[in-house]
Amino acid sequence: MLTFELLVNTLVAGILLGGFYAAVSLGLSIVFGLLDVVNIAHPVFVMTGSYAVFAVNSRFGFDPLLIGVAFAPLFFFAGVAVYRFYYYFFERQGSESLRGLVFFFGLLFLIEVSLILIFGVDYRFVRADYIGESFSIGVLGVSFRLLVPFVTGVLLFTGVYLLLSKTFLGRAIMGVSQDSVALQLMGADPIRVKSLAFGLGIATASIAGALLIILLPVEPALGREYIGRVFAVVVLGGMGSIPGTLLAAIILGVAESLTASFYGAAWSQGVSFGILLLVLAIRPAGLFGR
Repeated sequence: MLTFELLVNTLVAGILLGGFYAAVSLGLSIVFGLLDVVNIAHPVFVMTGSYAVFAVNSRFGFDPLLIGVAFAPLFFFAGVAVYRFYYYFFERQGSESLRGLVFFFGLLFLIEVSLILIFGVDYRFVRADYIGESFSIGVLGVSFRLLVPFVTGVLLFTGVYLLLSKTFLGRAIMGVSQDSVALQLMGADPIRVKSLAFGLGIATASIAGALLIILLPVEPALGREYIGRVFAVVVLGGMGSIPGTLLAAIILGVAESLTASFYGAAWSQGVSFGILLLVLAIRPAGLFGR
């Protein structure tokens, strides 16, 4: 039965879930939306972040979110190395479309199998004082398990948006997405800029992985469930639009929450993709696309 209390809690849960989706999709918004690199392996980098957080949390008991932030520089350099490899063997030779996509598929399965061999297929989780806790405001109940990923996701988005809009590196990243030749004529190295941007996108996966394992237990193949969802968020928001990615993530989060509450979880992802197709039929470039 539909009640006011149920509706309010469902909407709030959807908004909070959208903040988490935004954090997971942010790196792909940079790599795919700005650099036009179809990194289909992005969700498995998020899973790697989750397992790195699990390994440190289970042994030392540090806060999962702090662990994710501490691993971000390591993920950044790994992202730079991956892009350099991708550029040298695929993009430089003009074969980035199909062969490059196969490369990222191979990378996805290679990392996933490595996680299985190291950690097994059992679900893993982390411990923190706020996990499992909640608070109430009138009829509204808010779980810290959802609130922490939402707040962190919004802060992460704000930081990346300010980086892209207020710094030289950010403007160079925006410039290389529009015209790399013109950027080169202005004295910047497009390949170096792309490497740094790709590293930034992968660095966000470390933090997103921490948020994922705070939200729910993980197992190595869980990343596959997010492949379609993160691409849907990026495309719906508009290619290369950071604010659009945040808004699209919240829209899909609310849609999935409403659908799961009133029609069952099996329909939630289908409704999200239905919204994507509807919006693209009206605005092919996405909500904030140009």
